[in-house]
This record gives sequence, structure tokens and C-alpha cells, in this order.
Amino acid sequence: MENLKSARKGGSAEVGSDLSEQIKAATKESHVRAENTHLMLSYQKGQITLPQYKVLLCSLYEIYKALEEELDRNYSHPAVAPIYFPQELARLESLERDLEYFFGPDWKKRVIVPAATHTYEQRLRKIGQENPELLVAHAYTRYLGDLSGGQVLGKITQKSLGLSSKEGLSFFSFPGVSSPNRFKQLYRSRMNSVELTEGEKAAMLEEAVAAFELNIQVFDDLQKMLSITTETDQSKSNAAATRFPASPILQITIGLCVALATIGAGVYAL
Repeated sequence: MENLKSARKGGSAEVGSDLSEQIKAATKESHVRAENTHLMLSYQKGQITLPQYKVLLCSLYEIYKALEEELDRNYSHPAVAPIYFPQELARLESLERDLEYFFGPDWKKRVIVPAATHTYEQRLRKIGQENPELLVAHAYTRYLGDLSGGQVLGKITQKSLGLSSKEGLSFFSFPGVSSPNRFKQLYRSRMNSVELTEGEKAAMLEEAVAAFELNIQVFDDLQKMLSITTETDQSKSNAAATRFPASPILQITIGLCVALATIGAGVYAL
């Protein structure tokens, strides 16, 4: 709630400035918090693991599926039309390619997401039906963030996962955007042209803060999900070792077999 109050205060202090600048000011604190979640710190250090990346892709797929379906449904809305760039920005097909690469052709049956992802998805569906203009806040925070960090994060991911090609990294590629900087300028100018009442503008700023908070909750839930999986695997390995104390060599051999089996099962589930 404090963040939402800050958004309102930020909006009041920035009266007369562009909407994009007001959103940037209102979400500054939340932006910093999102960058300092465990998952994102791992990313920035180049320590992202395959299980982390795979569960992140699953959540991104559900989020973008909801966002892009609602944008498509409301493309003619006065607030949505100026920032509707499906050819340049849509991420859903890219995510589907990446998921198929990592999970195989039956990837849809293997997508697992935490509760926070469903909460985010439900929020997008709700505003798409009731307040389509608020989709602008989500589209701005998601697409311009991805466009800004896409190339850098793509290289970090490729190196961290030891990928020899760009396969599995389609999410970070924007083939329809020849110059990210020029496109971001165009996008901001289009967004700033949207006509909003003061009440609608205040609601937009609150929704932008909410978008970051929803992302933070997703990152935290993903990390918890991975931690539980790791702890379960360790418990299974320890239990197996306890059952065979007689021979150290036998204990080590069985422990390794169980560890490999549980890791394989964990990766398959993710």
C-alpha cells in the first residue's frame, strides 16, 4: 500500500511531465527492489541455472499469454491503439519456441508456475475486461524493460547455460526492431499522446507500481519453488545414505545414483 501511496505522490509532483517520465519516477523504488530479488541477482552475476531459467520461461509464457491476448482483444481502445505493436514486440511465439527447445514437443503439459504467476495473469485478465487503459502500464513496464535488457541478458543466459547457439534464447530477440533506442523513443511518444483524465493518470501510475510488485512476487515464488525442490532432493539423498551405513564405498555409490536420479526427475518436472 505504501508503494501505491508513493505512486500517487510521485504523480502529483510530476504534474505537467510526460506519462512515461511519471511512470519511471513512480516505479523507481519498485524497480530497484525487482533487480535485487535473489533470482535477478543470480542473473546479473551470470549465475542463472537451467532449472531457474526453465521455471522463469514458464511464468513468462503465462504472463505474456494473458497480456497479449488482452492487448489483441482491446487493440482498438483509444488508450491501447497508440502502443499496439504486435509485429515488433509480441513475445508469445518466441517463448513457445524456447519452451519447446527446453521441454520438447509436449511442453504445454509440463509448464509449472507458482501461485504468484496466476495472480499476475488474473490481474491482466481483469483489467483487460474492466479497465483496458491500464494495460498500457503493464505493456510499458514489460516490453520496454525486455527491449532495454534483451541483448545483454541474452548473452548472459547463453554463457551461463553453456549454449552453443541462439536456440532457446528467442525471447531476447526482437527481429522486428532495427534500433531499440529509436523504437523506445517512438513508443514513449505514442504512450505520452494517450489522453487521460487526472484520475485515469493516477490509476495508471498505481498500476505501473502494481506491475513491478507482481513481478517481484513471481521472482520470489519461483525461488521458493526451486528451493523446495533442492531441499527435497537433498533429503532423499541423505535418507538413502543413512539406510546404507555399513560400507563407505557402497554408501557413496548409492548416494550418487540417488542424486542423479532425483536431479533427473527434478529437471523433467520443470
